[in-house]
Amino acid sequence: MTPRRSATTLALAALAGLLLAAATAGAAPPRERPKVLCIGFDGMDPQLLDHFRADGSLPNFDALIARGDYRDLGTAIPPQSPVAWSNFITGMDPGGHGIFDFIHRNPATLTPYLSAAQAMEPQRWWKIGPWKFPRDEGHVENLRDGVAFWQLLDRAGVEATVFKVPANFPPVECEAHTLSGMGTPDILGTYGIYSYFTEDLAEEIEMSGGRHVPVAVRDGRVWAELVGPVNSYRAGDPEARLPFEAVVDREHGSALFDVDGERFLLKQGEWSDWVTLRFRLVPALKTVRGVCRFYLKEVSPTFKLYVTPVNLDPAAPEMPISTPPDWSRELAAALGPFYTQGLPDDTKALEEGAFDDDDYVSQSTLVFEEREQQLRHELDRFAAQKDGFLFFYFNSPDQTCHTFWRNMDHDSPRHDTDAGRHEQRIRDVYRNCDRALGLALEHVDDGTLVVVLSDHGFAPYHRSFHVNRWLLDHGYLVLQPGVAPRDVTYLSGIDWNRTRAYAIGINGLYLNLRGREAGGIVEPGAAREALLQELVAALEADDRPGHRPAGDQVRLPHRRGLPRPAHGRGPGHRPGLPPRLPRLQRVGAGRGARRHVRRQHDEVERRPLHGRRRGARDHHQQPPDRQGRPDPAGPGPDVPVPVRDRTAAGDGRQPPLRGRSLMFGPAVKIDKALLAKIRKYAGIAGYASPEEFVRHVLEREIAKFEEGGASEDEIRKRMQGLGYIS
Repeated sequence: MTPRRSATTLALAALAGLLLAAATAGAAPPRERPKVLCIGFDGMDPQLLDHFRADGSLPNFDALIARGDYRDLGTAIPPQSPVAWSNFITGMDPGGHGIFDFIHRNPATLTPYLSAAQAMEPQRWWKIGPWKFPRDEGHVENLRDGVAFWQLLDRAGVEATVFKVPANFPPVECEAHTLSGMGTPDILGTYGIYSYFTEDLAEEIEMSGGRHVPVAVRDGRVWAELVGPVNSYRAGDPEARLPFEAVVDREHGSALFDVDGERFLLKQGEWSDWVTLRFRLVPALKTVRGVCRFYLKEVSPTFKLYVTPVNLDPAAPEMPISTPPDWSRELAAALGPFYTQGLPDDTKALEEGAFDDDDYVSQSTLVFEEREQQLRHELDRFAAQKDGFLFFYFNSPDQTCHTFWRNMDHDSPRHDTDAGRHEQRIRDVYRNCDRALGLALEHVDDGTLVVVLSDHGFAPYHRSFHVNRWLLDHGYLVLQPGVAPRDVTYLSGIDWNRTRAYAIGINGLYLNLRGREAGGIVEPGAAREALLQELVAALEADDRPGHRPAGDQVRLPHRRGLPRPAHGRGPGHRPGLPPRLPRLQRVGAGRGARRHVRRQHDEVERRPLHGRRRGARDHHQQPPDRQGRPDPAGPGPDVPVPVRDRTAAGDGRQPPLRGRSLMFGPAVKIDKALLAKIRKYAGIAGYASPEEFVRHVLEREIAKFEEGGASEDEIRKRMQGLGYIS
C-alpha cells in the first residue's frame, strides 16, 4: 500500500505567530486584534475526509475549504496523540517537550509509567490507631516540558480558552480558561476502569480496562459495590468502596437503583444521568466525590450492568483539571456533570466483551452529544468577545476509527458477517463532526479566522510486529535458562547480563546501556553507535515472505538534525526518581492500579510476532525521506520502531500515574572541581546533562540504603557499612 500523508498540528506555528504579533503590536488598538477559532478533531484522516466529501456528506467542510485553504501535512514521529499534541502545544519536537510515547520507563528499574503526568503523595504522616493523617501536601505535576502557546498569549494579553486539549493534565498555570483533556485520569488514577456486573460469571475478573464482577439476583434484588480510590487515611491503604442496590423487574425489563441515596429507574438498554458518588474516607472530615453513569445492558434472561469509570466530579474535582481552578465548577453549574476522563469513549469495554457494537455506538453517541453541548456553550461565550482565541477538541474520529474500521474494511481480519450493521459508523461520526463545524461557523463572523486540524491520520492494521520477539529471535534479547517465550510477561525472565536491546511502550526500542540501565552491558560511545546502526540495518532487512519490512520506518532519535544521547531526552531533561504509584491528592491509585500496569504490559508482550489482533485501524506516519536522513522530530527511545501495534494509542487505557522526583528547594552548592568531574563522567556515560547524571547516581546510592530493610535502624546500619556514617 502506498503510504499516505496525514493531517497534523504543525500549522499552529503560523497561527500563534499571528496572534502574538497582533497582541504585541503597540500601535494596534484592541479592536484590530485577530479572533481565532481552532477545532481539533483527533485522528481525522484527510483521505477519509475527501472520500466522505465526495458523496456530499460533509457540506460544512466543503464550505470552509471553499472559503480558505486545505492541505495535507506530516504528523509527529512517532505518530501518537500525546506526542503530536505536545508538538502542537509547545512548537517543539519530543526532544524538547519530552513526550515520546504514552508509556515511558525508568532505566534503573525498567518500571513503566505514564509519560504525561505524575502524582506525589504526602511524605509524612501522623499515625493514630488505624488512622493516619498527612503532615504535608501531595500534588500532581504535568511532565510535559516547554511553554504552552496559550501561556504566551496570556502574557501578551490575548484572552484564550483551551477546551480539552490533550497532554495538558494537570493544566499549566495561566490566566487563560483551560480544561484538561487526554491524560486526565479517572478517580482511581488510571485512564479509565469501568465496572461490568453480570450473572454470567463465577468469579471476578480484572481486565486491562475494567472489572468484570459476578452478581446474583436474589429475591429480585442485586447487591454490589463500586470501587473508589485508595483510602490513604487508613492503615494498609484499603480501597474505598460504595455499595449499591438494584431491584430487578424481569417481567417489565427494568431495574430500580439506589446508589448513595440517589434512586433512579432504568429500562433495559437505557442510560442513567450522571450519578454523584461520595467516597467517605474519614467520617465528617474527608470525602472524595466522583461521577458515573449506569447502563442497564440486559435484565432478562441475564442481568448485565455496565458502569462507566468513576470520573472526577467537575463540580468538586479532587485533582486540578482547569484554570482558573473554579472554571470546571462553573461549567458543571451551567451544563451539569460531564466526562472529565481524558478519552471517554470506552473502547476497552468493547474489546473486553462488556459492550457489543450497539452498546459502544450508544455510549460514544452520548459522549459526542455532550461535547457538542459544551461546544455550543463555549461558542456563545466566544461570540460575545471582541477578540481572542478558542481551541476546542473532539476525540471521536480517533476512537471510532480504532474500533469500527473493521466494519467497513472487508479485508480486515476481524470483518465478519455482523460487521455490516455498523459499516457506516465512521461516516456517521464524520458527519457529526461536520455538524459541529457547522455550529461553529454559525457563531463566527467574517473577521474570525477558523482553523480545523488533526494530529494524525490512519492506515489499515492487519498484522502486528512484536519487537521483543524479533529481538529474541535475532539474539539481541536473551532469556534466562529454562524460561520459554510463552512464559514471559512484561520483561520478566530476561537475562540482562546477555541482553543488548529491549522494547517498551508502543514505538520504543532501547539499548541495555551500561551506566543507565541497572544491568546495562552495552558500552556508551562507539559500541552504542555501532549497535544502533546494526539494529536499524537488521530491521530494514527483515523481509520474510508475506510481510512488509518494519524498516521502512525505523528512525534513530535526533533533534534538529543533531545526534541525541541514548536516553532520548533533550538538553535540560529532568529524569524522575524510581517511579512508584501515586496518591492523587491523598487519593491513591492503589493495588488495583498496580495490577492495571502489569495487565496493560502483559497485553503488549504476549502478542505473537506476526499475529492478527483485534485492532481495526492504526495511526499513520510518513515514510523516511528519500535521502534516508533521520527525522529531527525523533522520539526518546534509542531506536523508535513504529510497529503496527495499537496497544495503547487511542484506546485511552494506560497504567496509572507514576511518582516522579521533586525539584530540590534550596540550591545545593557544588565546588568547581567536583562539578568538573560530574560533567566529565556524565559525558562519558552519554547523559543529556550533569543534572540527569547526578540524579541517577543519587537514585542508585539511596536505593542501597534500603537493601537491608526499611526501618531506620536497618538503614543506619547500611549507611555505616557504606561509609556514610562513621
